Amino acid sequence: MSADSPDIEAEAKQLLASLSLDEKLHLMSGDERPSIGLPRMARAYNARPIPAGAVPERGIPGIQFTDGPRGVVMFNSTAFPAAIARGASWDLELEERIGDAIGVEARAQGANLFAGVCINLLRHPAWGRAQETYGEEPYALGEFGAAMVRGVQRHTMACVKHFAANSIENSRFRVDVRMSDRTLHEVYLPHFRRCIDEGAASVMSAYNRLNGSFCGHHPELLREILKQRWGFDGFVMSDFVFGVRGPGAAACGLDLEMPFKIHFGRRLERALRRGRVSEADIDDAALRLLRQQLRFARVGEPERYDESVVAGAEHRALARESARKSIVLLRNETLPGEDRPVLPIDPQSTNRIALIGGLATKPNLGDLGSSQVRPPEVITILGGLEGAGAGHFEVVYDTGKDPEAAVDRAASADVAIVVAGYGPRDEGEYIGWAGGDRANLTLRDEDERLIEAVAARNPRTVVVMIGGSAIVTEAWRESVAGVLMAWYPGMEGGAALAEILLGRANPSGRLPCVFPRSADQLPFFDAKAKSIEYGFLHGQRWLDANGSEPAYPLGFGLGYSAFAYEGLELDRESVASDGSIKATIRVTNSGEVTGDEVVQLYVGCRGSRVERAERVLAGFQRITLEPNESRAVEFDLDASSLAFYDEKVSDWEVEPTTYSVEIGPCADPDRLLSATFRVV
Repeated sequence: MSADSPDIEAEAKQLLASLSLDEKLHLMSGDERPSIGLPRMARAYNARPIPAGAVPERGIPGIQFTDGPRGVVMFNSTAFPAAIARGASWDLELEERIGDAIGVEARAQGANLFAGVCINLLRHPAWGRAQETYGEEPYALGEFGAAMVRGVQRHTMACVKHFAANSIENSRFRVDVRMSDRTLHEVYLPHFRRCIDEGAASVMSAYNRLNGSFCGHHPELLREILKQRWGFDGFVMSDFVFGVRGPGAAACGLDLEMPFKIHFGRRLERALRRGRVSEADIDDAALRLLRQQLRFARVGEPERYDESVVAGAEHRALARESARKSIVLLRNETLPGEDRPVLPIDPQSTNRIALIGGLATKPNLGDLGSSQVRPPEVITILGGLEGAGAGHFEVVYDTGKDPEAAVDRAASADVAIVVAGYGPRDEGEYIGWAGGDRANLTLRDEDERLIEAVAARNPRTVVVMIGGSAIVTEAWRESVAGVLMAWYPGMEGGAALAEILLGRANPSGRLPCVFPRSADQLPFFDAKAKSIEYGFLHGQRWLDANGSEPAYPLGFGLGYSAFAYEGLELDRESVASDGSIKATIRVTNSGEVTGDEVVQLYVGCRGSRVERAERVLAGFQRITLEPNESRAVEFDLDASSLAFYDEKVSDWEVEPTTYSVEIGPCADPDRLLSATFRVV
């Protein structure tokens, strides 16, 4: 039953009319006092549901909050791969299944709201919380966020965050992000709109300022755009503690202060008496909260909410599938005198694998902030390889702290695998002693030296990188035979990686963000900024505009198969501004093993009167093909999706001009097939 059901709306209004002012105000903030809640969170953040606005005597359950997005933060839940890894799968059906599993685990453990649909745009890979989002392209962010919303909301409310333009961590409480209206509407808001259209119950405001105003006190953002233009009928909650700066936030469109009653409650009542907040503001917020609670009281599958499902076999298998589909093969060379690439490793002809690096034995799931999940078990890379290789080959492990000893071990092995990258002290939500924005985009100097030393002694060297966004590899990647990006792969990540390395699974992850050759290729980033200007271009779009070649373009990824593209066709040469056009291309698996390919559609505008990106992601499909199998892949493109935001009239316009359609395996123009059409 939808939120706009007449029954729900009538019931919510009837209930609202029966509430006293105190009861309405109580709905609008967390239930715990800071003196109780803060010490509890310091010991173990969100170890149990965080309550807000419960009025049991009125039959109002209130909000029972759990965080994300790696999974349910409470208790010992399933730790899925980080969202950036799941974005690398380009698999929306898989993301919806993960959302369903998260919704089940949330309900089974007493929560009715999951605040883990993080879709902030990855503007720069140094952003500490890049691991919590799906990538750099608004279209992909919107589709993945919508898939998560669909899955979660079979069981609980979903909260989409952080609204908006949140992509610097260290100065998040104060930074003023400035941008034009066109940049805001075309680059930083479309994915939020997509999730609202999917029916998301809640939106969380961001800490930062946007064009001078804090996002939790931003009437244009919260009232005009979100609630009026987009027709959002859910509620807006604050980010925790510092997301509200005073009771006046209620007049700006904020409905729920989390997780404590600091500025709302009695302060909000005083603001009401003094005319700074109106009764209509209070009633609107209370109605929104009641509407969604009543809506989701009718949602669910109670037979599935047994605690035995939490981190149970089915959800662990899903976590492993996700990790397997997320790992990106970036380099796979054939050595001189050999007839096949270094990967996959053949267990029948391999006696010893040298595994080097401290991260190979750490349960490295990502940051230690609000997204931390505490699973009952984590399969490390060493554990995964040893389990997969039992009876086939020996795994010799070295921490790499003594480079000379590590190199000696590598020299005596058939294959050397170096695991390097980041952990919670390097990047993530800034919690004082850990996390924050990344200081460098390269690996540590000692790791780069170790990689080169190992590769010099063993030409069959493979590097596995761990991290939450792009890593610059220029100093060493040409020295090694293989490179894999494993991201933060979740509780089953070690097992999934072993399957990829040994050829039991075909690599199929594709980059959800561009990997530059150096930080100099990217827009300006300042982790300590008090104010920063965000331009219209970022990521792959920025490199395209500057004619700069990345190390690995957006959408790139290799596999143990090869795919050929041919015969791009459009079903018409021109289309009306309210029409659509169909693009068809044939994709063939020309390899020897079954594999998955991600077919990507990009569009561009030729002869526009405004600045445009060279190409923008507008569609993708993940397909599975047997050896020598061909398939026609079709995309329907609505002309309305080609519109730009005209600041003069504050509305969207589809220009009557020529547009390009490019389809291929990544954003590299040399690997894309192209056709043009006109909007008339």
